[in-house]
Amino acid sequence: MMELAIGIILGCCALGAGMAMIAGIGPGIGEGNAVASACEAIGRQPECKGSVTTTMLMGCAVAETTGLYALVIAILLIFLAPGRLVNILVDTMLSLKQ
Repeated sequence: MMELAIGIILGCCALGAGMAMIAGIGPGIGEGNAVASACEAIGRQPECKGSVTTTMLMGCAVAETTGLYALVIAILLIFLAPGRLVNILVDTMLSLKQ
């Protein structure tokens, strides 16, 4: 019974980490659209190159933080959460036996 519970914990942590990394797709798509729009704007009005580039880089930096947050959550789910959840399970099982 304990092995099954530990397996479920590990499987759910792995699934959660995989789902968190799906969030990394969004920043890639968003940054690609931003760069495409910036290139189009610079092509239409080359004199605005400085302000368009600055705004684009700021937007890309903000969009990239979403992917970094997803990476941090995935790392926590893979390396930190399983150990803590298994410890909670073991402590609960030991307290129920007493």
